Amino acid sequence: MMVKAIVACCQLAPRVGDPAHNLQISTQAIRNAAKRGANIIVLPELVNSGYVFQDRAEAAALSESCDGPSICQWVALAREFDVVIVAGFCERLEAGQVANSCAMIDASGVRAVYRKVHLWHEESGIFTAGDQPPPVIETRFGRLAMMICYDLEFPEWVRLPALSGAQLLCAPVNWPLASRPKGERPAEMVKVQANAAVNRLFIAVSDRCGEERGVDWIGGSVIVDADGYPLAGAENLSGEGLLLAEMDLSVADDKSIGLYNHVHRDRRVGLY
Repeated sequence: MMVKAIVACCQLAPRVGDPAHNLQISTQAIRNAAKRGANIIVLPELVNSGYVFQDRAEAAALSESCDGPSICQWVALAREFDVVIVAGFCERLEAGQVANSCAMIDASGVRAVYRKVHLWHEESGIFTAGDQPPPVIETRFGRLAMMICYDLEFPEWVRLPALSGAQLLCAPVNWPLASRPKGERPAEMVKVQANAAVNRLFIAVSDRCGEERGVDWIGGSVIVDADGYPLAGAENLSGEGLLLAEMDLSVADDKSIGLYNHVHRDRRVGLY
């Protein structure tokens, strides 16, 4: 059965230590996306707090629980527009611990929270790593999964929600800018396309932009179809912006390649 959805990825420039600004820009981005017809709206990693923390104490001071002001505002917006929102946030845990998390929210409230399992670079000195696989949630717009940034670098991790029936993987990211050969696209974007193709899974990535404490970002937001080709974002956005793509998520239920092959059944798991 056809599952039509319009997916939005909102590329934003949050400011570390300025939660009021961050909430304002995320609110406006959600409103803009919903007014343009989006059913599923993805925001960047740690959009409530910014990313480049000095230490764990600063992250803890900027963290929020799952009933904090950002989540509550996003829940209100999901109800107002009847949309699904996937957004990264700095989550307050017990005993001064924090997690790099994302929430999936719809008109009924918070459906799931995922904590980043694969921590990048200095994150391991700040965040407590998650220990649960990406949840797959049935929504009125399709079966959605979520993970965060560096998690996408592990093909076996992306495969888990695909094997569990996810049609669309939503990924808040903060991809730091690194040197690359002239004329080449960022490898992070290419890997997303590869992950989509080998699982026949739609993937929506929302990156950030804007310099923060000496760090620049790729600005690589992209929406990829189940064949691995960009529906939106084939070229980097240079700053804040919105990607929109309409898709039939039921396409991701068909894992066949031609008459004889199937991207999941063809695996020789006993040999790996």
